[in-house]
Amino acid sequence: MGTKRKNVTSLENQYIVDQKNSEHRKELHKKRLIRRLSLFIVFAVVVSGLLISSMVTRANVLEEKQAQKVQLDEQLVQLKKDEKKLNNEIEKLNDDEYIAKLARRDYFLSDEGEIIFNIPEDGQTASDQEN
Repeated sequence: MGTKRKNVTSLENQYIVDQKNSEHRKELHKKRLIRRLSLFIVFAVVVSGLLISSMVTRANVLEEKQAQKVQLDEQLVQLKKDEKKLNNEIEKLNDDEYIAKLARRDYFLSDEGEIIFNIPEDGQTASDQEN
């Protein structure tokens, strides 16, 4: 048995041409759809990346601002304490007796008839005090 080749001729009628054109259009449509979907996916990934980056940046900024707020609140509390002390000191400095007491203590000033004695603090000797 020899190899017999069958020659098949294709029919070129209108139906076959329409079917080939239809398949060609479907293939083109499929390629365009894949391109559009690919482009959309790339666009969605880029936009998502930008949004996530923005959110992370804003979260870091917010965290820094909150830490700064805590620090400033602590500073405000300390400044209010200092303000109370200074206001109390102002009131005391308006009192003549307090000023006289400070002058006696800090500058060793005395009233008439007073004698000032230096008493060493606990743990100091007379020779330590002279130096």
